[in-house]
Amino acid sequence: MRLLAVETSSELCSAALVVDGHTLKRQEEAPNRHGEVLIPMVSALLSEAGIAATQLDALAFGQGPGSFTGIRIGVGVVQGLALGADRPVIPVPSLLAVAAQSGSTAALVAFDARMGEAYLGAYRQRGGQWEEALGPLLVTPRGELPALEGSDWLLCGNGFDSFNWLREAYTPHSPSHARGLRPRACGVASVAQGWLSQGRAIAVDEAAPIYLRDKVALTVAERRANA
Repeated sequence: MRLLAVETSSELCSAALVVDGHTLKRQEEAPNRHGEVLIPMVSALLSEAGIAATQLDALAFGQGPGSFTGIRIGVGVVQGLALGADRPVIPVPSLLAVAAQSGSTAALVAFDARMGEAYLGAYRQRGGQWEEALGPLLVTPRGELPALEGSDWLLCGNGFDSFNWLREAYTPHSPSHARGLRPRACGVASVAQGWLSQGRAIAVDEAAPIYLRDKVALTVAERRANA
């Protein structure tokens, strides 16, 4: 199997290339610079492996939620390569990528969505495959949080790192909290390999990001009202 994966939904820009069971990786902290570093990163991986995009079986990308600009850049790069190489693509929710990186078989993942809100998703692994138990969705400290069954969930993602209201709400469902986990291309690749084996790759024109909302900042009046 030959699979290229990228993840650009956070300030961390990363790419991973899986070739016959071996994974090559690149990553860089690139706030507002994903467009500068991603293509050279992908080119370096393909060059190191000695293959062309036309020799890939599929391309995968972290589809969000997260940074609007970062996600658009990642989707655009993968779409361009997939169109040129005539290869299918595999969109992977960025929340699920973190679950795959967590080392747990039950992960409740939250990202800081700014404005005091969070993106949330829950994923459980059964028979080596991930199942979606919740989300992806946007949650706020003022709204009702979705119910979750079970008490073996690992809390992970910077949403739980940042927000006490969210962490406290789900502590009864979790024995532990893994700090510092962000979505990476290796997590995207881990999920995408299984989906590719299941025939879940799609045509490039069917691929779409997950945004969940179209607003990333509060107005002055909104900040005063929430103070």
